[in-house]
Amino acid sequence: MGVPVIDMKNIDGGDREVIMAEIAKACESTGFFQLLNHGIEHELMDRVKKVCSEHYKLNREQSFNASLPVRLLSNALDSDNADKIENVDWEDVIQIHEMQETNSWPSQPSDFKETIQEFRNKIFSLTEKLLEVISLNLGLEKEYLKEAFAGGEKPFFGTKVSHYPPCPRPDLIKGIRAHTDAGGLILLYQDDQVSGLQVLDDGTWVDVQPIPYAIVVDIGDQLEAITNGKYTSAWHHILPTKNGNRFSVASFYNPSYNAKVYPASQLTAQTGDELSVYPEYPEYLFGDYMQVYSHQKYEAKEPRFEAMRIVNVECQ
Repeated sequence: MGVPVIDMKNIDGGDREVIMAEIAKACESTGFFQLLNHGIEHELMDRVKKVCSEHYKLNREQSFNASLPVRLLSNALDSDNADKIENVDWEDVIQIHEMQETNSWPSQPSDFKETIQEFRNKIFSLTEKLLEVISLNLGLEKEYLKEAFAGGEKPFFGTKVSHYPPCPRPDLIKGIRAHTDAGGLILLYQDDQVSGLQVLDDGTWVDVQPIPYAIVVDIGDQLEAITNGKYTSAWHHILPTKNGNRFSVASFYNPSYNAKVYPASQLTAQTGDELSVYPEYPEYLFGDYMQVYSHQKYEAKEPRFEAMRIVNVECQ
């Protein structure tokens, strides 16, 4: 059993309605799905994998081997009773976004910046295409979600390049602890050889199976709020492995920090003077949500939304 796999090859042709229905079903069920024939060239994806692997070997491997997770695991293995290690992740990560300084890009390999920027542009376009499809599936205007995330400015679009090196005791530590993603829509290019990503589906952890050249799509907390819970963000985690250095490139299409997030009025049906479907989520600024999320990422998401409700009341 795995997450849905959707072929987008004829999304603008005769199969459009079928593909849109498949996307709607995936959004309403697991909150995770994989896309094939999404329009991003395989050659570019090969280059992304190459420069990310080279960058890790040249710039990151040595520092990871001296990092806190490695030290903690080493100390645990030196003790008579090795306990599970909490509150750290077996992950090497770099963040990339539009606001970073130009000179902060890695200088090695020389084609890293050019390749990742080209890939980010393609992922950004694919994400906006998906947001149009999702908007229409919800009965909203095609541009609704894009405009909601922009908040009169522009969405925050960030990318995280991660590696999960071989781990001698994967039973003692997580690659990434279980969490939901804070933002809107997340697109992930994951390793097609080394597994590890799992999503919680109806109480069972399910593998997000590695598929060559697939893009994994993940519903974030903000899309849950805007859809009034029709689509829900899914819990997921990464399991480390003894063999292979798993890589992933995750891009986050999030609201601007000043964007107001609230359930779409079209999804809270009104009959006469009474609501037949009540807004289950408060109105709040995405920046306020992120302040709470930064401290509660690995905890239940419901208190985060409740904190936004309290902030909303206090500001009135």
